[in-house]
Amino acid sequence: MELWYTEKQTENMGLSLKVRNVLHRETTPYQELAVLDTLQYGRMLVLDGMVQTTEKDEYVYHEMITHVALYTHPNPRRAAVIGGGDGGAVREILKHPSIEKVVLAEIDAGVIEAARSYLPNISSALDDPRVEIMVGDGIAHIKAWRNAYDIVIIDSTEPVGAAVGLFSQDFYRSIDEALTEDGILVAQTESPYVNASLIEQSFRYIQGVFPISRLYLTCVPTYPTGLWSFSLGSKKHDPLQVDFGARQMVPTVYYNSDVHRAAFALPNFVRRLIGDLEEAAR
Repeated sequence: MELWYTEKQTENMGLSLKVRNVLHRETTPYQELAVLDTLQYGRMLVLDGMVQTTEKDEYVYHEMITHVALYTHPNPRRAAVIGGGDGGAVREILKHPSIEKVVLAEIDAGVIEAARSYLPNISSALDDPRVEIMVGDGIAHIKAWRNAYDIVIIDSTEPVGAAVGLFSQDFYRSIDEALTEDGILVAQTESPYVNASLIEQSFRYIQGVFPISRLYLTCVPTYPTGLWSFSLGSKKHDPLQVDFGARQMVPTVYYNSDVHRAAFALPNFVRRLIGDLEEAAR
């Protein structure tokens, strides 16, 4: 007998993967959580029926949500990750020698424990002494701080349930206050093919708060359509003006200086989503 897992990504589209074994399954106070061992992508974390990360392609997402901002900022020392209980973003942030502290604000302790138990390569940095794990509401955590972080990463699930508030303009304003005077925000903002309205709205909110706003793309095979977006808001530093010659590159699998630059080359239909109509017409 063959066992298959299918994520219904839209009403008309799904992702199906052959499963070797169900390693873990539970209902936490916030969501249904499962860890599956798939033949194609290895171990996979699933929340409320949606793929969050897999052993085989996780490095793309985790490197792109972190290093773009970390290389844009000239001297990042303190960072916060909102969500991201699997630990992948934390792992990437800690590769930078200037980092002194990372706060992980994850509302669901079950995600952290599942990642520790079943995804050790992704969660490997959670025990680093520079990491503070705060199990609780990331929105409340950010609102309690002023001028505290150089980098804030919103590594959220899809905008459902407890994650809805992570896509609001009020939350982006709170992040602006929690950031230092040259701080940078990065948020995952879904796929331009199936979540166009979310990208349009989130980017407009960020643009209304930060003087520099940029959208960039990458490819994550197990996410809906494979094409994924990130929205960046910066108080001072432009990701298009990074001097990589003055920076020491950390070890990565996907990210490099060429990928960094290319990620901001947007197709016309994506430019239109964020109101870059003049550029799209060229």
